[in-house]
Amino acid sequence: MSAPPSLPGVTPDPWTALRRHTPARIALGRTGSSLPTSEVLGFALAHAQARDAVHAPFEAEATAEAIQALGLETVIVDSAAPDRASYLRRPDLGRTLSETGRAALVARTRGACDLAIVVADGLSSTAVHAHAAPLIEALLPAVRAAGWRLAPVIVARQARVALGDAVGELLGARLAILLVGERPGLSSPDSLGAYITFAPKVGRSDAERNCVSNIRAEGLSYEAAAFKLAWHAREALRLGLTGVGLKDESDIAALEAVTPPRIAPAGSRSPTG
Repeated sequence: MSAPPSLPGVTPDPWTALRRHTPARIALGRTGSSLPTSEVLGFALAHAQARDAVHAPFEAEATAEAIQALGLETVIVDSAAPDRASYLRRPDLGRTLSETGRAALVARTRGACDLAIVVADGLSSTAVHAHAAPLIEALLPAVRAAGWRLAPVIVARQARVALGDAVGELLGARLAILLVGERPGLSSPDSLGAYITFAPKVGRSDAERNCVSNIRAEGLSYEAAAFKLAWHAREALRLGLTGVGLKDESDIAALEAVTPPRIAPAGSRSPTG
């Protein structure tokens, strides 16, 4: 989008030029004392897209098949929320496994593992359909390079973030990464979030996990998100913690990975002589 030409004797609005750099609703213009019709219609469309993202049925089987195509085993489970309406009204139900879901995980438990990945519909199944499998694909090389024992990927319906604690505890995972559709905004109905929790167990608080958010085409790329997740996972396992005690310094690691080492000029000496 290019800025409209300025008229002679009229000072251009600096917000108009900034609009090309952000999806935020700035420099909307006006018609008399009202918004232009195009902006009113655009707002209505964004609002409808956000509502659709929340209420769209979760295609758990198709999501599981996309993950299986990466060579990974999957298990589909349900939370204690029996339907979407209950899920939206009772957040506590979305944090708890159904009895059948718990039984399915107990049957698949094979002893302790290093990492459990949970894919949850959350508040935007649209985000999960679009981004979960590609993000896992981008993360797999780091998982394999580290030699982490990976549990079957759990695909969870009507799930909240804390469901990852129950899943990770049942699977005996040292670390859980839960991918979840984030609450839609009026410019981002398809944003995926990833929550990392060390030693997951029922009762963990949000202060005990880290989050990588805004994973989507207009936000954080799969490669960048996978780099951050792998960094958090390595540090969590090294330090034995996640949450407020684990500060995100992955950007420093990224810079060090691409910055060539300095070479001392000929004839120079190191500080130690």
